[in-house]
Amino acid sequence: MLDGMAQTTETRTRPPAPRTPRIHRAWFVAAVTFVTIIGAAAFASLPGLLIEPLHEEFHWSRGTIGFAVSVNLALYGLTAPFAAALMDRFGIRRVVAVALSVIALGSLLTVWMTAAWQLVLYWGILVGLGSGSMALAFAATVTNRWFVARRGLVTGILTAAGASGQLIFLPLLSWLVEHHGWRPAAVTVALAALTVVPFVWLLLRDHPADVRLAPYGGEYAEKPAPVTGAARRAVTVLFKAARTGPFWLLAGSFAICGASTNGLVKTHFVPAAHDHGMPVTAAAGLLAVIGVFDVVGTIASGWFTDRFSPRRLLAVYYALRGISLLFLPMLLAPSVHPPMLFFIVFYGLDWVATVPPTIALCREHYGEDSAIVFGWVLASHQVGAAAVAFAGGVARDVFGTYDVVWYASGALCAAAALMALVIARPRTEMPSLAGA
Repeated sequence: MLDGMAQTTETRTRPPAPRTPRIHRAWFVAAVTFVTIIGAAAFASLPGLLIEPLHEEFHWSRGTIGFAVSVNLALYGLTAPFAAALMDRFGIRRVVAVALSVIALGSLLTVWMTAAWQLVLYWGILVGLGSGSMALAFAATVTNRWFVARRGLVTGILTAAGASGQLIFLPLLSWLVEHHGWRPAAVTVALAALTVVPFVWLLLRDHPADVRLAPYGGEYAEKPAPVTGAARRAVTVLFKAARTGPFWLLAGSFAICGASTNGLVKTHFVPAAHDHGMPVTAAAGLLAVIGVFDVVGTIASGWFTDRFSPRRLLAVYYALRGISLLFLPMLLAPSVHPPMLFFIVFYGLDWVATVPPTIALCREHYGEDSAIVFGWVLASHQVGAAAVAFAGGVARDVFGTYDVVWYASGALCAAAALMALVIARPRTEMPSLAGA
């Protein structure tokens, strides 16, 4: 009788059996995340298009405008680890919905700005904070919660969403800037962010247990209790990770990644091409083509990451990127010619191909805290981007050309390749850093 009572009690307390749908719900969550990142990508497409219009209308120096962009990029990165912790505390849906609303607010307010400090406040701080909460830590959190199998592939797909958004918005925004001015483009960014909010709130779910499912390729587990002290946890994880060598190698190489992509090419390619007589729409179109091949390259990188050493992949990616940047000053011309198209295709395949292996190395070394650690690594990415966004504008003001920045970034990529190769393998599985 006691055995029967024990079995009854066990049956009552056992969690409900997970369902096994034909198409796992994780893929729908990944699809919503993909669309969300695409909608939020509009803000990342605009800074390079704003430099010349704001310089002409307000007579602000390129260094001043570059400083506002650098604040945006820095906050984008520095907010990411706290956003990952906030997602553990309040849920993915709430954090992402609020972040999109802040992006829309900051973008709308720029329409009425009259002074440079307002550009720094609205676009630099507000959009920077909002975009940081929508950073790649979002993709890493979704992947870690909903997937056990195919994590590399899913990371590649979600990372490619930003490039897909660039592909969609760059031609539209460049056309608006050239034919109607920069203000309609800013309004478009705000509307794109707001449009995605209902999708996030209605369709995104925080954890597989919310719908009684196991993660894709894994076993069913109850949803963990909300983690309090989000800011404290983010800082604690940083201090623990900072005591390890792989963290500094990952952060240093990813800082160079940000410097050579978001800070340099995304921010300064259009004005640099315009310096050589290329129309803004043509230069923006080339960036959009980078987005096309970025999608291919990033998804392929996720597939490679599931099969090959992420250290070697990173070394190859950085080395090839550095070589391509060294050739770029010789390729800029008033019109688009075949060597430039080859650079665009080559660079596009390598644009954010570094993300899947970097996330894989964070997961390999830091376990369940890997999303927060990657948030800090991403912060270094954006600090590097911010430094070059500002330095590139100053270099253009001082030297009248961007050439020195292209060459310096190519040399830095060679250093990043060496850093990736010397990242050691973990001896044992690392416990939670927050509780270590």
